[in-house]
Amino acid sequence: MTAITSAASAQDVIDDILKSDRRGNWNDEFDARASQGGKVSSSLPILSPETVTYVERALGQYSNIVAQGGWPVVPADKKLQIGVVDADVEVLRKRLIVSGDLSSSAGISRSFDTYVDTAVKRFQARHGLPADGVLGKYSYAAMNVSAPVRLGQLETNLVRLRSMSGFLGNRYVMVNIPAAQIEAVENGRVVLRHTAIVGKIDRQTPILNSKINEVIINPYWNAPVSIVRKDIIPLMRKDPQYLTKNSIRIFGPDGNEIDPTTIDWSTEDAVRFRFRQDPGSGNAMASVKINFPSPENVYMHDTPQQSLFSKLMRFDSSGCVRVQNVRDLVTWLLRDTPGWTRQRFEQTIKSGENTPVQLADPVPVYFTYISAWSTGDGVVHFRDDIYARDGVDELQITSSL
Repeated sequence: MTAITSAASAQDVIDDILKSDRRGNWNDEFDARASQGGKVSSSLPILSPETVTYVERALGQYSNIVAQGGWPVVPADKKLQIGVVDADVEVLRKRLIVSGDLSSSAGISRSFDTYVDTAVKRFQARHGLPADGVLGKYSYAAMNVSAPVRLGQLETNLVRLRSMSGFLGNRYVMVNIPAAQIEAVENGRVVLRHTAIVGKIDRQTPILNSKINEVIINPYWNAPVSIVRKDIIPLMRKDPQYLTKNSIRIFGPDGNEIDPTTIDWSTEDAVRFRFRQDPGSGNAMASVKINFPSPENVYMHDTPQQSLFSKLMRFDSSGCVRVQNVRDLVTWLLRDTPGWTRQRFEQTIKSGENTPVQLADPVPVYFTYISAWSTGDGVVHFRDDIYARDGVDELQITSSL
C-alpha cells in the first residue's frame, strides 16, 4: 500500500509540473540541482551483486512508469539543442522528467535551457551516446523506445546478471559486447575501462568464460579461414600485390612458403593454406595480442585502425575484440609476472621482435551480453541490442537507422 501511495503522490507532483504554465527565461539563474543528481559513471562492476540489487530497484521504478502511462514520444524531426525555443522542447522536458534525467523543479517551458542541456547529456551518457546535448537520430531513437520495452529489457538482463553475480575472481576482465566496452576489475571495483571494437552482426563475438594466460608482444597474425575466404581472396582478385603490400606470407601444410603468383585466385584454393602476417606497425593486431583458450579461436588485441574507437557503433571486427589503450590493460595483466614492468613492455614493442609472455597468474576473462544494467539508484543504462538477443525489434536501433 505504501508503494502505491508513494507512486501516486509522485505522479501528482509530475502532473502538477506538466500542467504548469511556467516558462523559463534566459535571464533566470539556473540551478544545477534541477538536473537529477547521481553520476552516470561508476567504479561498480557491471557483473556484481550490487548491480543486481540496483537493477531490481530499477524494475520497480520502470514498473511504476509503465503503470502511469510511460513517457511521451518526442517529435524527431528537429535538431534540438541549447538555445532553441520550440514547442517540442515541452515534450522533451516531460520525457526527461518521467525518466528521472530532469528534476521536476526545472518546470515545463519551450526553452532548451541549461536544465535541459544537462539532462539530455545525462540521458545520452546512460545510453552510450556522445553526451553533447544535441538531439540527433540516435538520441531520438533511444529516447522513443517505449517504457514497456525498456522494462522488458531490464527483466531480460536481470536474468543474465544474476547468472554472473557469483565470485568471478579477485582480478578479472569483462567484455560487454552490446556496450563495446571492457572492464578490468580488482577487489570488486573497476580499475580500468576500455573502449572496444567487437564483432559485426554477421561475425559475432561469442559469449565465453576463460582465463587470459598469455600476452604476445609484436604478434604474428594468422588469418582465419573465414577472413581468407571473405576478404583476402576478393582483395587479391582486385590487387595481386595486396599480400606483399601488407607483409602477409602464405605457407603450405609442410611449412614451406608459397609464392602468391602460383595460386589460382579465381577459385577458393587459397583456403587450404596458412596466411601469416609479419609483426610490425601494419599488423592487424599492431603491438600486442592477449590470448586465452577459446573454442572459437577469438582473442583480444591492439589495432592499427585507432580511428575506429571514436565511432558511435563499434561493431566492426570478425569476432575478436580490439582494445583501445591496450598497453594499459597489458601492463595491469602482467603486473604479477616477474620482470615485466611497463618500461620493459614498451622497449620490447620497439624491438619489433615476436615475444610471447606467459602470465604468472592467469586472469579470468568473461565475454558477456548485457544490454541493460544499473550501477546506482536512478542510474539505469541501456544499449542497442546489436545481435538481436533481447527479442524485441524496437531495441535494434542501429540496424533500423
